[in-house]
Amino acid sequence: MLNEILGATARSEDIGTRTAAGDAPARPGWTAPAKPASGDPVADLREAILAKLAYAIGKTPETARERDWFAATALALRDRIVDACMDGRSTSIPNKRVYYLSLEFLIGRLLSDAMNNLGLVDTTRRALRDLGIELGDVEAAEPDAALGNGGLGRLAACFMESMASLSIPAIGYGIRYDHGLFKQSLEDGWQKEAPETWLAEGNPWEFVRPEATYTIGFGGHVTMSAISDGVIRRHWHPAETVRAVAHDVPVVGWRGKHVNTLRLWKAEANSPLELAQFNGGDHVGAVAARSKVEAISRVLYPSDSSESGQELRLRQEYFFTSASLQDLVSRHVAERGDLRSLPDHAAIQLNDTHPAIAVPELMRILLEDHGLAWEDAWHITTHTLSYTNHTLLPEALETWPVELMERLLPRHMQIIYLINWMHLEEQGRHGRADAAQLASVSLIDEANGKRVRMGHLAFLGARRVNGVSALHTDLMRSTVFKDLHALDTDKIVNKTNGITFRRWFHNCNPELTKLAVEVVGERVLDDPEALLGLADYAADSAFQARYAAMRTSRKEALAKVVAENSGIVVDPSALFDTQIKRIHEYKRQLLNVIETVALYQAIKAEPHKDWTPRVKIFGGKAAPSYVQAKLIIKLACDVAKLVNSDPDIAGRLKVVFLPNYRVSLAEAIIPGSDLSEQISTAGMEASGTGNMKLALNGALTVGTLDGANIEIRDHVGADNIFIFGLDAAGVQKRAAEPDYAARAIAASPRLSAALDFIEAGGFSPEERGRFQPIVDDLRHNDRYLLTVDFDDYWRVQREIDAAWIDKASWWKKAILNTARMAWFSSDRSMREYADDIWRVKVG
Repeated sequence: MLNEILGATARSEDIGTRTAAGDAPARPGWTAPAKPASGDPVADLREAILAKLAYAIGKTPETARERDWFAATALALRDRIVDACMDGRSTSIPNKRVYYLSLEFLIGRLLSDAMNNLGLVDTTRRALRDLGIELGDVEAAEPDAALGNGGLGRLAACFMESMASLSIPAIGYGIRYDHGLFKQSLEDGWQKEAPETWLAEGNPWEFVRPEATYTIGFGGHVTMSAISDGVIRRHWHPAETVRAVAHDVPVVGWRGKHVNTLRLWKAEANSPLELAQFNGGDHVGAVAARSKVEAISRVLYPSDSSESGQELRLRQEYFFTSASLQDLVSRHVAERGDLRSLPDHAAIQLNDTHPAIAVPELMRILLEDHGLAWEDAWHITTHTLSYTNHTLLPEALETWPVELMERLLPRHMQIIYLINWMHLEEQGRHGRADAAQLASVSLIDEANGKRVRMGHLAFLGARRVNGVSALHTDLMRSTVFKDLHALDTDKIVNKTNGITFRRWFHNCNPELTKLAVEVVGERVLDDPEALLGLADYAADSAFQARYAAMRTSRKEALAKVVAENSGIVVDPSALFDTQIKRIHEYKRQLLNVIETVALYQAIKAEPHKDWTPRVKIFGGKAAPSYVQAKLIIKLACDVAKLVNSDPDIAGRLKVVFLPNYRVSLAEAIIPGSDLSEQISTAGMEASGTGNMKLALNGALTVGTLDGANIEIRDHVGADNIFIFGLDAAGVQKRAAEPDYAARAIAASPRLSAALDFIEAGGFSPEERGRFQPIVDDLRHNDRYLLTVDFDDYWRVQREIDAAWIDKASWWKKAILNTARMAWFSSDRSMREYADDIWRVKVG
């Protein structure tokens, strides 16, 4: 592991005494409480773990479970994080903080991150081994913190770690979901959802902050009162209120130099029960109000297929946004006094449209709670907020029915109307009074039943709006925000996503990291750009042999994971072909599945041909109400059932769908993958981060010219990536042609045969029409141009087959991928945000 070459120094700013407005300032000369110290770090940590096991967990070593050992170890390490905070804390207030608002933080397991970043991996391993416990067992006992769905939440987690590693003072704000995203299981190939119970035995990493509790209102009415000189003030009187209680999780940076805070809000009722109602015998009704309130932080992304589900989602978004803004405004007032200086000392980043309600909520706080004039409040708001857009899909750009907004957030709807009126009036003053043009830039979409456009609202209220890849940002300017961009051509900027190398290289793949350190030097641990030095060894046969041996080890570990999770035995010498991401039609898992069907048919037709052995690995969750996505999972599982049991295939093709895809599973899959499937319809994937993680670990990418795939190609070289299909312009052109799907199918005998076999019940003989909706959609609709790109996808896959046979060439490409992914570090992303968007000092 990396412990031998890691040293930990400590300095922090945000966790502990100044994480909530009104907390006592750090006292000069603070020192950690005295602890017995032997001078032996292993012995000290061993005794600390035993003490936590006894006094915090209440167990003896003889009675402790692996989960108890995990909690005791986490608590012992948490003490060291607190020491790192306190020992290096400056009594001065940072000049500027970043506040990162995100509905998702997919942080996964934290033990390995904490050990790695503090330089305590080997110390912890030895301390536990002295107690007869293996570190791997303890790590496995930690549940994944299921606080996100996919790339959006994992990106937020990477950004938080990078900000801590770069010593950027920051607080992340989100929701402490009781259950987070659902736990996925497969029953006869059908996705089943169950609550994710990651908090069943508590969270040893968090600090509960009851003193940081805020009241969140819903519904009610608005009144007016006259102030001097004819000034009118409006006052919101909510019909119901909810308490938002802070729970802080420390985010420790690389080498323990800095620790930031992830503050997660839990919804609590003002009263645990209606006592009179309870004493009157209505024991269930007495807690009904509490259940409704606490549902806000119960589950991530409740289904919005019903009106009540839509309302709960809006409640979630406003709940955490309001609590976060109240918290940061209170902190600023306590530290600085005058709110007019908020833009100078706070940068608020809205991660997608989920916290877009921050625009009217910050205005409401400034207007009502602090008595500012409209012009001052608007200046503060538009110079403090920034907005990251993550999608170009119209259905993913949130809109809310005006009726729902007026009922649930009446004061905010008033503010939105006024912002919109002033915005449209300004267009008229500049000669832009065309009705169609005004309708396109209005915050209210009146063509679809009067809905508030949250993307437009975030755009208008932000100082900067950024895309997350070069292509995505260009498309933002020319599509979804075309007319708004024309009004302010400097507002949209690009900030290509990145990933934290501490998690997805050092921690995820210690063997490869050790190899890089031996060849390039220890600088590679601190500076991702040092990875470029590996390129000098890409053609070196001795280094290729070491690289290949490392990959074999990781693939053997992945084969074991596959067997444990699916019961399917796979050959590590085969090409491991991986597509891991949430299931969505635009990500085109279906294209991969149908190519698998065509490959199966080809092998059946020519069983004696020298086929390149492949293992197709799928992982991902479908939204509970997304019927077509769940049917795609079922098709993949049914294909696997037939292919894996067919003696004619003889192991040359295996198909695996791994259930309950999550961060810890990704950490096993990514280092063992040979091929990374990034095959979304061009122009529809904003960026991607899985593509970066896989390429960093040496997987070659097969992909479209979409999202960050373009920039990956530009960095790794066109010879070291496999590109196919239409580009974004080609997609737009072809989608405008009539009957493009039918013509593409007719022109492709291979595609036609695969669809015919599926349609005839080849994979579902007991229910021949099971996959008819999939086939019908492809024949008559095919919004994501799967049929159009199929033949080129088949071509590039056979090119990959040939490339896999030439191992020297393959390992050269893989090494160059690892080396040239240096630019895709989230440290680089955070430096760019800090310089161009937040205007905050790094380090």
